[in-house]
Amino acid sequence: MTVPTRRLTRRISVGPVPVGGGAPVSVQSMTTTKTADVEGTLAQVYALAGAGADIVRITCNDVDAAQGLAEIVPRSPVPIVADIHFQYRLALAALEAGVAALRLNPGNIRKEEHIKAVARAAGDAGVPIRIGVNAGSLDKEVLDRHGGPVPQALVDSALAEIRYLEDVGFTDIKISVKHSHVPSMVAAYRLLSQTVDYPLHLGVTEAGPLPGGLIKSVAGIATLLLEGIGDTIRFSLTADPVEEAKAGRALLEYLGLRERKGLDLIACPSCGRAEVDVIAVAARAQEALEAERLPIQVAVMGCVVNGPGEAREADIGIAAGKGKGHLFIKGKVVRVVPEAEMVDALVAEARKLVAEGVEARLAAADAGAAALATETALELRTLRGDANHTAERRAAVAEAAAGE
Repeated sequence: MTVPTRRLTRRISVGPVPVGGGAPVSVQSMTTTKTADVEGTLAQVYALAGAGADIVRITCNDVDAAQGLAEIVPRSPVPIVADIHFQYRLALAALEAGVAALRLNPGNIRKEEHIKAVARAAGDAGVPIRIGVNAGSLDKEVLDRHGGPVPQALVDSALAEIRYLEDVGFTDIKISVKHSHVPSMVAAYRLLSQTVDYPLHLGVTEAGPLPGGLIKSVAGIATLLLEGIGDTIRFSLTADPVEEAKAGRALLEYLGLRERKGLDLIACPSCGRAEVDVIAVAARAQEALEAERLPIQVAVMGCVVNGPGEAREADIGIAAGKGKGHLFIKGKVVRVVPEAEMVDALVAEARKLVAEGVEARLAAADAGAAALATETALELRTLRGDANHTAERRAAVAEAAAGE
């Protein structure tokens, strides 16, 4: 698999999680609980960590929240970032609570002396700061100068904040320039990446509910990651934050930027040759295999005519054919089972594949399974014809190649 070449940035550490400098792209999310509710917030943090979040952000909007952080931080399975708005003293309180990082919004903490006070305290504590620029909360002077939240306005806001931090010798910085308009978000990060070498946190702000929020987030974040831009990501969805963590982790796995830990299920879109309800079988297989938490790629194909060959890169798969399921590993049919047992057989074989490895399971293939699959495929072609008109197309190609 070809992996995007990463833009080299400075490295910082959010607790034990490295960010930038070639470190794996990390996944972030944010709790939606009241921070003063320590047990409820911790339960959500654990759920996020279980779904793939490497770092979790928690609001610190009042003294009760800061005191809650003091209890949450030592019990959290992942580093905690305190989200600070307006009141700079709450950033100082969050540092006292032991957070692993701070997020400051340049649009609502404006006094230079306050920003520098936080930077000095963070420097003394060895805690990094994310400069979190947001198109919806830019400083009025910046908006007036640029005529709106255009990409250059977001970048200029970030650069002004960087200067305040650098003035006191603080360089343990990461930056985000989030916008709800995907093309503007992409343009802002491209511009910023050409201007600074600090690590970048990617996100489409206020992306909205599913499915639109997911589509917008993937469009923006994946575009930049494929260009090598981005060191940490968050899907900002109007949904259970666990969905954010799942989506972020899945995106990194699909792009080859993180080792696969979860299921990657591929399936054909179905066609007139399909012998089963592919959509229903794929849904049942996905539910069953996700419960197993197996880090493999699985294919569900509508028929055995082309299924095993088309999905030969999958670790394991199943293809239907005349009341039977043809179970294959790396494109080689290893077992034929009754159609009603397709999903159960797929799950059972997937468990063995993860435990024993590909070669062992290929060696354990049922005698005659591959021959039966070939026979079934030929029978289906005879009954329904070759939907791809292979013979005719090959003849036409040969004629064209031989012509003058």
